[in-house]
Amino acid sequence: MEKLIAGVKRFQDQIFHSKKKLFGKLASSQQPRALFITCSDSRVDPCLLTQTEPGELFILRNAGNIIPSYGTSVGSATAAIEYAVGVLGVKHIIVCGHTDCGVVKALLDPKQVGDLPAVKKWLYQAESTRRVVEEVYGHLKGQALQIATTKENVRIQLEHLQTHPTVAAKLRKGSLKLHGWVYSIATGDIWMYDAKQETFISLTDSAA
Repeated sequence: MEKLIAGVKRFQDQIFHSKKKLFGKLASSQQPRALFITCSDSRVDPCLLTQTEPGELFILRNAGNIIPSYGTSVGSATAAIEYAVGVLGVKHIIVCGHTDCGVVKALLDPKQVGDLPAVKKWLYQAESTRRVVEEVYGHLKGQALQIATTKENVRIQLEHLQTHPTVAAKLRKGSLKLHGWVYSIATGDIWMYDAKQETFISLTDSAA
């Protein structure tokens, strides 16, 4: 805790003071650019990854960046999506998976969460991912299988997003765009899902 408390003090004494005008503006309202949905994994920092300032991202985190289909589970994820799209009017939603994900490993080997009933129940929300991987990627092994599962999980969560009424309406209107990313912890690379090619490509290459 000492490190965390020291960090808070440094934030108050240095960072907050240098951005006082920004925080003053944010004190009464927010207009985030995007809803960023990612895993709870401590190695994934959305603001560091995108180099964004406070107020630019509305962030939703949970184990495995899972988005329940609308109506299957009315919880914090559903509420956050509805608020971000319906009230804050975000123009983009990014679903960002990552390498070495514990949820992906558990989907491939359920025994890892045998003594974690809450986690095991949560993984039912990713049953589509598990089934698709079993049917399509059964020939892969090791890291190749993990990466394929991570990518497939992102694709399926994008599909789940479209079942949410606020998202579906904005997509039809053309005022909202969905993006699927996979972040490599080891290299810093990000792969982006290209719906036209139905594959993941380098985010930086696509922006070049």
